[in-house]
Amino acid sequence: MLTTIQINALKPMEKAYKVADGKGLYLLVSPSGSLLWRVKFRFHGIEKKMALGRYPDLSLKEARLKRDEAREQLAEGIDPLAVRLQAKIEAELAARTTFRIVADEFIEKMEREGKAPPTLKKTRWLRDLLDPAIGHRPVAEVTAHELLKALQKLERKGHHESALRVRSFAGRIFRYAVATLRAQHNPADILRGALITPKVKHHAAILEPAKVGELLRAIDGYGGKVETRVALQLIPHVYLRPGELRKAEWPEIDFDAAVWRVPAERMKMRQMHTVPLSTQALALLKYLRSLENPGTFLFPANKTWLKPICENTLNVGLRRLGFTSDEMTSHGFRAMASTLLNESGLWHPDAIERSLAHRERDQVRGAYHRGAHWDERVRMAQWWSDYLVKLRDGAEVLRPKFGT
Repeated sequence: MLTTIQINALKPMEKAYKVADGKGLYLLVSPSGSLLWRVKFRFHGIEKKMALGRYPDLSLKEARLKRDEAREQLAEGIDPLAVRLQAKIEAELAARTTFRIVADEFIEKMEREGKAPPTLKKTRWLRDLLDPAIGHRPVAEVTAHELLKALQKLERKGHHESALRVRSFAGRIFRYAVATLRAQHNPADILRGALITPKVKHHAAILEPAKVGELLRAIDGYGGKVETRVALQLIPHVYLRPGELRKAEWPEIDFDAAVWRVPAERMKMRQMHTVPLSTQALALLKYLRSLENPGTFLFPANKTWLKPICENTLNVGLRRLGFTSDEMTSHGFRAMASTLLNESGLWHPDAIERSLAHRERDQVRGAYHRGAHWDERVRMAQWWSDYLVKLRDGAEVLRPKFGT
């Protein structure tokens, strides 16, 4: 049996040599003077050797403990060298399977599945919010405590909505890691209910008919860029989402059929949306076309016709007209149309929902209603535009009185 004094007295020789301790444990003394612990054993009659570490980093006592662990595994019919190699492989795999790597792979999968560029951009932004905290960590080793700490950091900055979105994003990544056999659990699921839920803030909208008239008259008097004024005049008639309207291109407009076909990639629900165009909407579009702007965008940006107006243009226009963000937003035209069309009592709720491009969860029912309500939607589009003209011109508008 070796002692620490004996080990410290060992000197290198021209060739490496062994100094036995006992039960297969020995020190290999290299010509450079390194003292390397090794353990020798037999497994199914085959002699094997396993490195344990370097002396004095691994003391005599620690080397004997590792030797004893290996002998216990042998007694149970387990090859300690195979266990060591498996652990090494798993460690290397974990190092190559960080949260960031799996997240990038998931985003690439989304891209191959045809997700829209804005969706991919937002997903990458969520990934970047988590990256400093857990991006470098093996995805299988990330704990709920680590994830919660990262999310609470966002909360302390007042970013409550972002924290909820990041937790949801992390959950998708962990579920993907589990599905691809690189993790065994999803720590994001444990954190359901752990974060502050902010009060839902709806897009501000003007819903009173008289005030709608004031808004429309103000828009007609807009003194900024002509294309911005036309966009503000047009959006109440078609009540598309601002992103769907501002990126519009001329090939989408069918003047002969009086329809606007918004392509699926620009729609929130990734389904093409067909909008019937009233005579008022067609007149605005024809006027816009008469401006003969180069390029394909209906509403080109100020400095280049190769890009559409930015996402804040319409809201900035409303602010210039004196409407605050608490009064009216470009998205609020949808709420305006939904509210007043439903209050009219003239139109089937499904026709209104289809005109808003709200997806039907039941695909069979949705396919039926897309066709069944088209004629009604055409009539509703013209009625709605006529109604807006009455409000704009200040005509008396009678609102129905509903019983309880």
